[in-house]
Amino acid sequence: MLRLMIWLSFPDRDIDILNAVDFILFGLVLHISNINEIEHFNDTEGAWKTFQNGISLIFVALYGGLYASHLFGDAGFELLIVSITLGIVSFVISFTVYNRTSEVDAR
Repeated sequence: MLRLMIWLSFPDRDIDILNAVDFILFGLVLHISNINEIEHFNDTEGAWKTFQNGISLIFVALYGGLYASHLFGDAGFELLIVSITLGIVSFVISFTVYNRTSEVDAR
């Protein structure tokens, strides 16, 4: 939202409305939040917790690679598309983790 406001406020500047780093950081925050939520989740299914933590760690590593690629100057339109796609996948995964933890807490 902040990037959109800046883009609208300074139309004569060369500011991208979408940036890969925004989506990379969004995904990182989602997966780190998943790890934190799962660690404080009391469920009898340890295999589910282990699987979700593993998925989150894989995505954190992927986002780290994407961020490094951006820093080393390999950021192009393809990086933006990949980061948007991974951001959407991360959101779906985080929604399933939230849904699972809220169902158990409601019991």
